[in-house]
Amino acid sequence: MTAMTDTRIVRTPADVPALGTVLGVWAHPDDELYLSGGVLAAAVAAGRRVVVVTATRGEHGTDDPDRWPPDRLAAERSREIVASLTALDPYLDRIEHRFLGDARGLCHLDGALVADPGDETVDELAAIVAEVAPDTVLTFGPDGITGHRDHRAVSAWTDRALDRMPTAPRLLHAVVTESWVRAFAEFLEPMDDAGDAFAPCPREELVVDFELAGELLDRKVAALRAQATQTAGLEAAAGADRYRASVAGEYFRPAPGRSW
Repeated sequence: MTAMTDTRIVRTPADVPALGTVLGVWAHPDDELYLSGGVLAAAVAAGRRVVVVTATRGEHGTDDPDRWPPDRLAAERSREIVASLTALDPYLDRIEHRFLGDARGLCHLDGALVADPGDETVDELAAIVAEVAPDTVLTFGPDGITGHRDHRAVSAWTDRALDRMPTAPRLLHAVVTESWVRAFAEFLEPMDDAGDAFAPCPREELVVDFELAGELLDRKVAALRAQATQTAGLEAAAGADRYRASVAGEYFRPAPGRSW
């Protein structure tokens, strides 16, 4: 594993290589981009291995089910995530992607993930972790940021998978900051039964406090646009400049109780 001191904070692209091999575990296509697209692009540009695992195909992620029935939207979002990850690394296309369940011929249903999915799912995710041997795992914290039950479930799945590793990688949870919530909270819809959605993380707890700019932010925005079923309407409503500003920050803290 790549060494990283307790006091170091990832603030710039030059800091990202210290994360080593990066594995992201997310619930839906687009989670990986909004929360970590800049980190992924900077890591792969520095020659680090980057693997993204997605639990569902996001087949219910639409306000227009007549135009996008589940089967059609699942197929489109499966295509979009490949195009978007290619946009993060447009010249070499090195970011690897897997849908959880593919190895067993299964498809986890959008909106139906539960914290205890059964041993087979945890076994599959643990096998991916063992094969990739990441230095750093990026995923949701227990609050799922928005409180979305799928986000919370994936956080629990990742914990269980890492508990099976003889040597666990560092585990980082995506968070929002108080300043981000003040500026941009309307961009995400709370889906919160527990009252902890959008609970801001104090800045001093962050180990990734990454504000994208310039070409790297251009690349992230291009990748988001490649997932047009999820992003085109939001960007049009917000305006290109405000949308760009809203996706410029990426923030992570260490998972509670795990070594950093």
